[in-house]
Amino acid sequence: MNVSFLQELLTSVAERGRTFIDRSFGTQRPASRLPELLKALVSVRGEASGVALAREILALYGSLATDARHQFFVFLNGAFAPDPQGVKAAAAAYLAEPSEAALAALQAATESPRRELFRRLNLAPGATARIVAMRHDLLDVLGSDPGLEPLDEDLRHLLSQWFNRGFLVLRRIDWLTPANILEKLMAYEAVHEMQGWDDLRRRLDPSDRRCFAFFHPSLVDEPLIFVEVALGGEVAASIQDVLTEEAQPTGTAVPPTTAVFYSISNCQEGLKGISFGNFLIKQVVEELARDLPSLKTFVTLSPVPGFARWLAKTSAMNSELIGKDDRVALQLLQDPGWIEELEDDSGLEGALLPLAAYYFLQARTRSGQPVDAVARFHLGNGARLERINWQGDISHKGLAQSHGLMVNYLYDLREIERNHEAFANGGAIAASRAVRGLLKAPARANPPAEST
Repeated sequence: MNVSFLQELLTSVAERGRTFIDRSFGTQRPASRLPELLKALVSVRGEASGVALAREILALYGSLATDARHQFFVFLNGAFAPDPQGVKAAAAAYLAEPSEAALAALQAATESPRRELFRRLNLAPGATARIVAMRHDLLDVLGSDPGLEPLDEDLRHLLSQWFNRGFLVLRRIDWLTPANILEKLMAYEAVHEMQGWDDLRRRLDPSDRRCFAFFHPSLVDEPLIFVEVALGGEVAASIQDVLTEEAQPTGTAVPPTTAVFYSISNCQEGLKGISFGNFLIKQVVEELARDLPSLKTFVTLSPVPGFARWLAKTSAMNSELIGKDDRVALQLLQDPGWIEELEDDSGLEGALLPLAAYYFLQARTRSGQPVDAVARFHLGNGARLERINWQGDISHKGLAQSHGLMVNYLYDLREIERNHEAFANGGAIAASRAVRGLLKAPARANPPAEST
C-alpha cells in the first residue's frame, strides 16, 4: 500500500469537506465547540465532511490543556454511551422472540457509540497515531478517575483490531537504519538503558548482534516493539557479559549456536495492554533460524521485576518459607552497598536462589497465575524456565528490582506448543530439572496469594 498516496487522498477529501464545515459551524471554532463537532461527526453522512470534521476535532483536542483533556474524556464517556432504555427494549424483544433479526438489533443496541465515533475520527489523515497518543493521555488520568474505564475499554478494543498481527511489519534495525528511528530506540529502551550512540552501535552493528522491530503502516517511522539479540556459543548468564563483550573481528567469528534475547521493549504507551511480544519473539526465532542454520538454542536473558518486592512482603509476614539461617543471610540486603562488600561465605546466594525458585514455581496471584509478569509472558508463549542466574544484573535497577537475579527462558521449537497448551489449560509451568532442584524439601507453607 502506498501510504503517502493514501494520506494525500484523505487530505484532499478533508479540504473539500472544509467548505461544508465552514458553512455549518463558521470559520471560528474554539475548543468549547468540541461537543457540537463530536455530535455532528457521528451523525454526518457525507464522506468529505466526515473526514474534515475528524481532522478538525483532532486538531482542537491537540490544543487542549491537561485538565481540559480530562473533561473531554468525561464528555465522551457519558455522551456516547449505549442507551440503557434502548438496550433494555432490544433485550426484551429478543427474549420474547429470539430471532436473528432481534439478535442483530440487540447487538446494535449494546455496541458503544464511542466505538463508531473513534472509527470516524480515524478517517482523518494521520489519525491513527493521534488516537494512540489520545489513549496515552487517557491512561494518565484513568488511575484517578476509574469511571473512564468504559471509554478505555472501547479504545483498547478498537486498537487491538487496528494493530492486529496481520497489519504488522517485521523489520530488522541496524546501524544503517535512519537516525530518527535509532534515536527512538534509545529513548524507548525500557530494560537496559543505552549509554549513548556508542552503546547503541555496539548493540546493532557487529555481526554477533541483531535487532528487530514491529511497525504499522499508519505509524511508518514509529516502532511498536523491538527486541535485541546477542549471538554466540553459549547461554548468557549475566547482562554485564552481554553488554560489555567485545565484538568479534570481521571474518574470524565462529558460526553462532545460541541466540540470546536480552531486551524486549514496548514503545507506544497508548498501546498498553495490546500484546505484540508473543508474535515478535516467535517470528524472530523463525527469521534467525532461516538466516543462520547454525543456531540451535534460542533463549532469553530476562529481568525479574517483582522479586525484591515479593521477598520483602514475604519476609515481613514472618512466613515459614524463610528459615532462620536464611533470614540472617538476607539481612545483608539491608545495606545499599551489599554487592560491593559481599563475601563468598555470606550464604546469600544459597538463601536467594531457593526462594527465587519458589517465587517462579509455586507463588501465585489470587487468580492462580505466576506472580511474575515476565514469567507469565514467556511461559504463556511456550518457553521453559531454564536457569536462575545469581548476579545476572548488578546495575542499580537490577539490584533494586531483583537483588541482581536474572533468568533464562528457553524457546525449544519442538516443545513450544506443548508447553503453551499445558500452561494455558492447567497453569503447568515448564521448568528445567536444575530450577526445580533449587526448591528445598519438604515443601514449606505457602504465603498468602498476591493480588494482580
